[in-house]
Amino acid sequence: MHNTLKEILALKQQQVAALKIQLTQDPHHVLAPYMQGESTRKIKSLKKALRKPCAIIAEIKRASPASGLLAQIPDPVHLAQIYQQAGAAAISVLTDETFFKGSLNDLLHISSALETMDCAILRKEFIIDEIQIAEAAHYGADAVLLIVAATQDKTEELLDFAHHLGLEALVEVHTLEELDYALEIEADIIGINNRNLSTLLVDIETSFALISEIPASRIVVSESGIKDAMTAQHLFAAGFDALLVGEALVRAEDPGELIRNMRGVAP
Repeated sequence: MHNTLKEILALKQQQVAALKIQLTQDPHHVLAPYMQGESTRKIKSLKKALRKPCAIIAEIKRASPASGLLAQIPDPVHLAQIYQQAGAAAISVLTDETFFKGSLNDLLHISSALETMDCAILRKEFIIDEIQIAEAAHYGADAVLLIVAATQDKTEELLDFAHHLGLEALVEVHTLEELDYALEIEADIIGINNRNLSTLLVDIETSFALISEIPASRIVVSESGIKDAMTAQHLFAAGFDALLVGEALVRAEDPGELIRNMRGVAP
């Protein structure tokens, strides 16, 4: 496991521990009902959104450990609206502050602004505990990312908790072993990450190698390294239902045009 990932997960453990102390000390904490499995929010289906032809999950991403600062994004709501208007099926919002310069406020504001739109909202985070899923529900997410490399055999428990709150989950894998596990726990939205979390190197062939192992009944998403329309069209042709695109969009002069080009849709 790469030292950066170890560092990220160590930080998440500290944040989760602090949040649980707050919850223990305050019986009226806003997350308390969610931790009891209670949620009255109307939640949009990520699965339904990704059944849209050539679906794009467009990401709000300011920085990453692999690439450093990507974009300032002073108005994430405006960028999310550009994505939505260009036909993005879902918006991925990074909420890690230390490594990705995101925030839960980004999630809250974007989910509120797009509440009446079909666009589903994914919380992109290194989730290791149910309390982070409760946070996702409270701040307006419709789905969460679960990374098998980070949560390993706890992934099933976290997936069940997300479903209990009405949320869906994008279960991310990188290897055949992780994919077999995701299929075993009946994950219905599977993301293939082209980035090796041990080396941080990206190889788009990872997607092409693993998709043949996934039943047609599952929704399959390719993640990382998708920079242009040609790559996007090759992935769709290979059978991917959706692509998660971040870096290319936040660096693009016209992110809306890039989304349309990736989807093969004329302006």
